[in-house]
Amino acid sequence: DENISFEQAVEIVGRETAEEVRRRSMEIYERGARFAHDRGIIIADTKFEFGLDGDEIVLADEVLTPDSSRFWPADAYAPGRTPPGFDKQPLRDYLDGLRRAGEWNGEAPPPPLPASVIAATTTRYLEAYRRLTGQDLEDA
Repeated sequence: DENISFEQAVEIVGRETAEEVRRRSMEIYERGARFAHDRGIIIADTKFEFGLDGDEIVLADEVLTPDSSRFWPADAYAPGRTPPGFDKQPLRDYLDGLRRAGEWNGEAPPPPLPASVIAATTTRYLEAYRRLTGQDLEDA
């Protein structure tokens, strides 16, 4: 998950492929952002994973979920402030704390998670689902 510039992407995959991946990324993001916005969520950031199947560009992995994105409640957003989100930030924060403390080197497998981290992440994912679909997961 290392960020690279567009020019670095061009060096890796060529200009034509890089431009097509950028075009598709923007289209997917814009559609998802509109859908989420209409349901009270700001997609603050996200990532897409593309690959090649022969010469065909394919979108791989999941997209626009709490795993690959940061979802913020639109009603709690204010410039310069990060609102509580509907994503895996509790998990990120916990693992980052372990790395900073030298208790985990960031390699798989990760250490067992405390129940509080699991519960906080689960609550956020369920709220994102509820806002995006208009129903509770238990009712689906």
